[in-house]
Amino acid sequence: MSGSTRPAAVSARDWGWRHAGRDDWAVRGATLEIAQGERVLLLGASGSGKSTMLRGMAGVLGGDEDGEAAGELDIDGVPAARARGRAGLVLQDPDTQVVLARVGDDVAFGCENLGVERDDIWRRVPPALAAVGLEVALDRSTSELSGGQKQRLALAGAIAMRPGLLLLDEPTAQLDPAGVLEVRDAVLGAVAATGATLVVVEHRVDAWVDHLDRVIVLGEDGLIADGAPDDVFRDHAAGLADAGVWVPTEYMTRPATTRAPDGAGPTGARSDAAGAVVVEAEGLAVARGGGVVANGIDLRVCAGRALAVTGPNGVGKSTLALTLAGLLEPAGGAYRATALADGLPDRTRWWRRARDVQRPTEWTSRELLTRIGAVFQSPEHQLIAPTVRAELEVGPRALGLSAEETEARVEPLLDRLRLRHLRGANPFTLSGGEKRRLTVAAALATRPRMIVLDEPTFGQDARTWHELVEMLAALRDDGTSLVLVTHDEPLVAALADDVLRLDPAGAAPPDAVGRARAGGAP
Repeated sequence: MSGSTRPAAVSARDWGWRHAGRDDWAVRGATLEIAQGERVLLLGASGSGKSTMLRGMAGVLGGDEDGEAAGELDIDGVPAARARGRAGLVLQDPDTQVVLARVGDDVAFGCENLGVERDDIWRRVPPALAAVGLEVALDRSTSELSGGQKQRLALAGAIAMRPGLLLLDEPTAQLDPAGVLEVRDAVLGAVAATGATLVVVEHRVDAWVDHLDRVIVLGEDGLIADGAPDDVFRDHAAGLADAGVWVPTEYMTRPATTRAPDGAGPTGARSDAAGAVVVEAEGLAVARGGGVVANGIDLRVCAGRALAVTGPNGVGKSTLALTLAGLLEPAGGAYRATALADGLPDRTRWWRRARDVQRPTEWTSRELLTRIGAVFQSPEHQLIAPTVRAELEVGPRALGLSAEETEARVEPLLDRLRLRHLRGANPFTLSGGEKRRLTVAAALATRPRMIVLDEPTFGQDARTWHELVEMLAALRDDGTSLVLVTHDEPLVAALADDVLRLDPAGAAPPDAVGRARAGGAP
């Protein structure tokens, strides 16, 4: 990656932002100076305003109808909203940044908006894709990419623009462990080559902390720590951890039950006994965009056990999750949910054969609600209500529960997942971590017997990570079956009873993961 650019400087003076319709400020009282070429790690608890701060620096928060601003936020002495082209932003949810139908065109899109010469654009696109490890054809459909691949695509588009300020919001959240290091090195290489200023929001602090100049920690009323990484974490580790901020492992001295996860989890040892088989698959093939992305999958999900599905980006984990949840038809093989089909009528539909009640895709949406809950990889894909509380009421109301029964289910979830102060907020104004907790809560509100969760710990701070994992562990121990699609290795260590690894060639062989191709405690 060659071609220098003029690095940008950032200045905030008592800056804040409040989303329209919200009583609380997303960010308030932020005062800071970021020098040209600095590499900054921006931290804070879930909901502290990190993503809002990045959007403010990028000048994309919107106008008066979208919210209320306070103070000043400048890029090179110019209000951020007017500093066009100086910042490149990669959002927390990569789906929101995919614009065009083909990979090459999507990477080129930002450069085209900046007026870069056509020949220069297409000299930038292939190196940008190579830098982030997205090895696909330029004419590959963006709709066929996995979530992790879309994350790489968005980063490639930002790198190709060669901005003076590169802003990254959880750039490795949906990447496999090898991809985390690959993308981190691509980012560092890009800013070294161009001289750009870097501000990155990350929960995987261990991968970044030794490569950045400065750490800034946001709190409810502005900055709560600011300085060199070693100074911040050495002097404030305990206080930051108590506030929910991820702290690098080397600075934590407290017992594993209270510190951020580094392989140890909040759950204790469990017996190897399995409950009744809830769903099972033999030779299962799953497809996305008309093409099979994984096949030869054998698995069993048992009552009161958690199955973790792991593997590199693009091998079909999310597609498998949607198939297991009864939302996609299998592309081949057999998939049955015999135990979950109890009580379903084997009625004949007038336009076709009698339905097979053991196939979840044959069930109505109401029948699915109490049997299989689903949490999608992208929270925005399942948010439909105008407020957080209304979102939690959707499932219970669809089941025909009374107002009293609905309230009895919703109220505890608001408290358990730290959403009560947001109950009247528009779900789309929540942070990424808050949206994830909301979608988990919405799935729990119908009390399904099996829950399929795609990246359930995405966007969580250290405190909410532990609370979410402990809640899932309690559900599992009470007999609920869990399927966890994840790159979060501490989550697997803390919660999974069985592990199924998918690789580009399909499911791992039995001797790689234990019994039934999806077994063996991690």
